[in-house]
Amino acid sequence: MIGILIVAHGTLGESLIQCATHVLGNRPEQVVALDVTAQTQLCMLDDAQQLIQDMDQGEGVLLLSDIYGATPCNTMCRVLEPGRVEGIAGVNLPMLMRAITYRHLPLSELITKTVTGGQEGILYITTEFCDAATGH
Repeated sequence: MIGILIVAHGTLGESLIQCATHVLGNRPEQVVALDVTAQTQLCMLDDAQQLIQDMDQGEGVLLLSDIYGATPCNTMCRVLEPGRVEGIAGVNLPMLMRAITYRHLPLSELITKTVTGGQEGILYITTEFCDAATGH
């Protein structure tokens, strides 16, 4: 099983995992958050490396960060290993759900499914859209 590590500001990572747990009915295995705060920035790289080592069961680890170019993503960039440890920035709940759902696929396919899930989960909602969805 591919491990999923969310590296994000504050408690966003853990909050996303809690949301996924609510949707799924149980906490998914091998999905972990590395929450970035002012106090944890100094040891982030070491923590990320240790979590990746602990999570990799031979199929790799997918890293998800919140904002490209910020500290969580920059830390993620320092631990990437093509084909083993891959990363995606811009994490949202649809992206995480897609990653959890398809992590039985090879890592390269999981990346495509995850990015697509995140993009397709972003919709501009209009009243017409809501009326069509609710039947009103």
